[in-house]
Amino acid sequence: MSHDVIVVGGGPGGYVAAIRAAQLGGKVAIIEQNELGGVCLNQGCIPTKTLLTCAEKWRDLQNCANYGLKAENIYLDYSQVLARKSKVVLQLRSGVEQLIKSNGIEVLYGQARLQADGSLLVTGEANEVRVEGRAVIMATGSSPADLTIPGGELPAVINSDQLLALSQLPRSLAVIGAGAVGIEFASIFQAFGVQVTVIEMLPTILPNLDSDIIKRAGLALRKQGLSIMTNAKVTNIQQNEQGLKLTVDNGKELTELVVEKVLKATGRCPNIAQLGLEAAGVTCDRQGIPVNGRMETNVPGLYAVGDVTGRFMWAHAASSAGMIAAENAMGGNAVFDDRAVPGSIFITPEIAGVGLTEQEAGPNICVSRFNFAANGKAVSMGNSDGLVKIIADAEDHRVLGMHIVGPHASDLILEGGLAIRNRLTANDIARTIHPHPTLSEAVMEAAQGIGSTSIHQVRVSG
Repeated sequence: MSHDVIVVGGGPGGYVAAIRAAQLGGKVAIIEQNELGGVCLNQGCIPTKTLLTCAEKWRDLQNCANYGLKAENIYLDYSQVLARKSKVVLQLRSGVEQLIKSNGIEVLYGQARLQADGSLLVTGEANEVRVEGRAVIMATGSSPADLTIPGGELPAVINSDQLLALSQLPRSLAVIGAGAVGIEFASIFQAFGVQVTVIEMLPTILPNLDSDIIKRAGLALRKQGLSIMTNAKVTNIQQNEQGLKLTVDNGKELTELVVEKVLKATGRCPNIAQLGLEAAGVTCDRQGIPVNGRMETNVPGLYAVGDVTGRFMWAHAASSAGMIAAENAMGGNAVFDDRAVPGSIFITPEIAGVGLTEQEAGPNICVSRFNFAANGKAVSMGNSDGLVKIIADAEDHRVLGMHIVGPHASDLILEGGLAIRNRLTANDIARTIHPHPTLSEAVMEAAQGIGSTSIHQVRVSG
């Protein structure tokens, strides 16, 4: 079978690449080992956000008296929460399948392996088939990393996929790793009433974020009842009659913690094993498959996108890179713009950032902050915890970074992405009329603070 483009992997990078190549007139095949939609749709972004929505509504119900509402005999039915999660995933996966079908893309299910002659051998449950393509796009994603500590292999030490599959809530949960995955799951399960402890070996949670955002997020999470241990390392896990006993070393003393389940959230590893990369001459390392701005590997006609490259492990980045790879595979000349890749962490309050942090930007900058406590919409929502922070060049006030912790941060961050990509100044945002009352006014006010003073910010005399 000969195709213009063969895509290996049906996640947000792969299926978007396949659709884009088909839109450009290519004969396209997509090879998927499990289910279309990849980890994002089936075990990651979508199911976790569905659980988060349920958790937020449960928290709102418990605090409805703050809004003049009274509710009695409320209870959490986790089986129905899971049923809704499955329904949402099925609906969206069916939508992806329909998109693939409507674009005339052939779907092959099985394990794909590159051959020395550039073809792919697809091994399914019942047979093997060899396929050939003028171009191949690798989009095989990533998997949760294992724990390399004594006891890390115990059955109750689980990854994020296994946590989502639990039919009942655990009474207690230790989360090892305070990156995006660990903090999201910790926030969700704490809201459902699980006693959660987060253990992070670095000095802060969410270590790659802007320092102001880390501080505000940490305060909010602890206020909600989340226990967070930083500068702490789990050195051993043992099974006993009470559950799992963790030995934690904070550099000064050893402490013990007993929990029902342990979530290993120490990162993800690219899915590069069994792909036949070596036979095809493709360069790779522990981080993944290196690519250039056109998403090309070192082998002509072979591209890689998404988590498998080890760069920007976000679903939206994978989709954008998938489009770039597909356009180039079909004869185009597209380049991935890595200056404005937003990141979002879906907890309460939400976190989002794009561009440079204050730590990364250096000394020649202007910084402005605006608190949601001074935003009318946020106050009326009863969700005014957080801020918008803008970092701009000291001379021309061009926006270098935007970071938000607060309500709907993942939606608001787009304004920062547009500004950075198009080299806009803070004044371009400040002079754009924002509707009232909206959360977006907090972005406008933060922009006003670059080189001037926000209207709704109290001036400090002296």
